[in-house]
Amino acid sequence: MNVYLINSSQGPRILVIPSICPFPFTGLLIIRGFWFSTLAIYLQSIGKCLAIRQEAATASSKCSVGPADLVLFFFGSGVMEKLGLGPEVLLQENPRLIYARLTGFGQSGKYAKSAGHDINYLALSGVLSKLGRKDENPYAPVNLLADFAGGGVMCAMGIIIALYERTKSGKGQIVDASMVEGAAYLSSFLWKSQNLGLWNRPRGENLLDSGAPFYETYKTSDGKYMAVGAIEPQFYEQLVKGLGLDSNKLPSQLSFSDWPKMKKMFASIFAQKTQTEWCSIFDGTDACVTPVLSFDDAASHQHNKQRGSFIKNDQEEISPRPAPLLSRTPAVPSFKRDPFIGEHTEEILLEYGFTKQEIAKLHSDKVIEFSKPKANL
Repeated sequence: MNVYLINSSQGPRILVIPSICPFPFTGLLIIRGFWFSTLAIYLQSIGKCLAIRQEAATASSKCSVGPADLVLFFFGSGVMEKLGLGPEVLLQENPRLIYARLTGFGQSGKYAKSAGHDINYLALSGVLSKLGRKDENPYAPVNLLADFAGGGVMCAMGIIIALYERTKSGKGQIVDASMVEGAAYLSSFLWKSQNLGLWNRPRGENLLDSGAPFYETYKTSDGKYMAVGAIEPQFYEQLVKGLGLDSNKLPSQLSFSDWPKMKKMFASIFAQKTQTEWCSIFDGTDACVTPVLSFDDAASHQHNKQRGSFIKNDQEEISPRPAPLLSRTPAVPSFKRDPFIGEHTEEILLEYGFTKQEIAKLHSDKVIEFSKPKANL
């Protein structure tokens, strides 16, 4: 189990005990919001953590959250309680503690103890039924919607709300973040707009789900793609003009029965030019037509370079800059490499009150690991 201690004089102390990617992302959002630096401890397994608490009374007391302001856990219902790290125990030790639990199905309900992944959470939320093209199976767009948006981002929002509330009450509380509920909440627009005529047709035949010819991706002659989102009439008019067509000779924009024929027409036209050629036609217009960029192309695109939207660390690795951008207190990204698991084990344990002898004993018992970076010669 990887345990991350996030410490800063400018914000709260955070203990992160993640298991899969959405939880570190939650920590990342909170970390960058407070300009945190990250230190990493490595515990061999949950079982070894339990062994610490059972075998050594001194280690037991120090293996809890100590002075942390926030604890993030990504384990199913009852797991942390079995380790003696349940919210009742830790909140009794520290009443100001924010105890955040991010799971797929939440801490209660029929599936609370069940395994699952993004696609399962998305399915149970109802959102998956809306995703997919006509006459095809529903598809999950990688693991972004439930894991990261409905999970990581929603959990971070809950933490921020709890931290703000604590400034008034002085008390901590439990944040129960369910990816199912987070994904469903993200889709509130879909639920609320069901009676507006936007989603009354089968999947893949509606305005925003690949049914409309003016809200679609099209392949170019060089095997790349353009994204089209010309919903409003004035934008649609510029799209049609850029394609070399006359809107007076075309069916009405919202003629559903003509959409399949229009999509074929648009596709045949887009296939006649390269992506670069289409960009030269549509850049500077309000046709809502943009290139579909690869990661490398996105980082080097003129617009993104002008805003500094992507950063490169000292290992030449590219990643997105922290967002959103604040005017007075923008996040200051680190350009250093990510820490190795175990790189700061001794440093953190010393800070938490362990002696060097106790740390050496934990290491010899293979409860913890050290991992120092090797010098590049």
